This record gives sequence, structure tokens and C-alpha cells, in this order.
Amino acid sequence: MKHDSATGVEPEILRWARKSVGLTVTDVADMLKRHPEEIEAWEDGRAAPTYPQLEKLAYQIYKRPLAIFFLPSPPEEALPQREFRTLPDADMQTLARDTYLHIRRAHAYQIGLQELFDGHNPAERHIWKAITLSQSQDVASQAAVIRDYLGISLDQQTAWKSDEQALKAWRKTIEGCGVFIFKAAFKQKDISGFCLMDEHLPVIYLNNSTTKTRQIFSLLHELAHLLLSMNGLSKLDASYIDQLPKREKEIERFCNAIAAEVLIPGRDFATQAKQFPTDVENANEAHFSDLADRYGVLQHFYPRVFKSVWDGLDELVARNDLNSEGQQT
Repeated sequence: MKHDSATGVEPEILRWARKSVGLTVTDVADMLKRHPEEIEAWEDGRAAPTYPQLEKLAYQIYKRPLAIFFLPSPPEEALPQREFRTLPDADMQTLARDTYLHIRRAHAYQIGLQELFDGHNPAERHIWKAITLSQSQDVASQAAVIRDYLGISLDQQTAWKSDEQALKAWRKTIEGCGVFIFKAAFKQKDISGFCLMDEHLPVIYLNNSTTKTRQIFSLLHELAHLLLSMNGLSKLDASYIDQLPKREKEIERFCNAIAAEVLIPGRDFATQAKQFPTDVENANEAHFSDLADRYGVLQHFYPRVFKSVWDGLDELVARNDLNSEGQQT
């Protein structure tokens, strides 16, 4: 009957399903227009939802098959809190339901790829097997190895006519090296992307809501994670890095540095920057526009970003402190 309780529903599954999309009891109560105490009763076994309520939980809120709620225990599934160590704990606790669903979708894509290709990567070259990054080695030389493997020269890069062409070229080249790249618009706008490492079928998943130039940087940042043989999840505002434990902080800064050096090789940047006035603050818009166009990066720079071209790679990475509109955050 419509108002009968759904017998056989496991309370443990209800708790697991809620936590798997980052919702609180209050969140679920609000979505169902019920009292939180009622949701708590379902989750501790004192009561059970009706069949219509269970269907809404399954199909609209948790995005799970109805049958899963009648299993004896939750299925094996990695939670983002365990998979991604490159966001502070506080940020991990505030991931939006939509972000959880994107991560789950990426895992589903990976499973689909395993079935489609029988567990074997169809690409002739596998960049994560050919290149292993090390935080103890020189960033510039390692970035040069990546560019060489990808086969993208500065002449090619500077010949691209638009941000869109540049993104397509970087994506096609990296996909040709065995990495599967997916894009979708995130409701949680501050997430730039993430990657899922796999021995045979690694995945990079980008936030399509950000600018094309930001997606290029995110693509290279997540590629660096894969070449370190680890998952990664990053945000647009790089200030989150300062809140990470020491090891994770070093990893994120390293991945930013690799992405920066691949996209803007330091030696070439230094050569181009010699055309700037000694006092970079007095440089005109044409200087910055030409530099941005050369590398296919953010098109609106502020002089303070380049206050000294001799500050080394840290200054190159500073451009990651720009938001998706190219403004200082």
C-alpha cells in the first residue's frame, strides 16, 4: 500500500547512501519536507520510509537503484574523503551533492571503459607508464620531458588561434597518450577538476563551467597528479593549499609548478619578459596581452602578477591565484 512502510530496508544502507552524497540528516529532511527526527528513526531502525518515500530517496536524492536499499550491507565503494587527500578536511566536508555525483559518475565511466576495452587501454602510448614525476627532482626538466612526450612545441602552441583551439589540442594530445578526459558543468563552481588514477584507464574530469584557459591549467595539474600515481581534486582558489597538511601542501604546489612550467616554459617566459619595462607595474596592457596570447593562458593579467620575472617558478605559479575571470582573488 502507498502508506505502508517499506519492509526489509536496511538502516545501515540508508545512512551509507546519505553520506555517499555528502548530505546531513537535516538536508534530507528538508528535501523530503519531513522532520529530521523521522529521518533519524529510519537510519537507526526504529521506523522505515514508505515505498513512495523510499523511491524519492533512491531516484531523486541519492541517485541509487531501489534494490540497493534491500542489500544486507553497503556495497564496496570508496568515499571522496578517503580518495582525495588534496583538499583540507573542512573543504571535503562541504563538498556539494552535485560534486559527489560527478565523482561517482567518473567511477562509472571507468568501470564502463574497463568493460568496453576488456581492461586494456586502447592507446598505443601510456604517459603515466613512461613518465614518473618526483618532487625531489627539478621541475623545469621534468616539465620538459612531459612536453617532449606530448610532442607539443612552443611553435605549435603559439600558433593556436583561440583558447578553444588550445584546449582541444591539449586534450586530444593527452587523450592520445591513454588518459580519458571528461567534462561537465559543476554546480559547485569553486571545483576546477579531479582525476582518478588507474593502472590501465586513468581519468581526468574537468569543470566545464570554468574558462577554457582555466580548464587547460586544470588539465595539466591533474595530469601531474596522475604522473605521481595518485588521485587529485583541486579548487579554483589556490588558497586552499595553505590549509593542507605539509605533505599534501607540497604535492599541490608541485603539481601547480609542473602545470605552470609545461604551459609556460620558464626559459621562454624569461626571454619574453625581457621586453617588459624594468618596473613591471608600468607595463601597458599590450605587453600582458601579447604574453597571454603567446601561451594561450588567462587573457587579462595585472602588472603585479609579474612584479619580477626573476622570482622563479613561484611567480609563474602565482597565476593560479587568479579566478576564472582573470581577477586577483
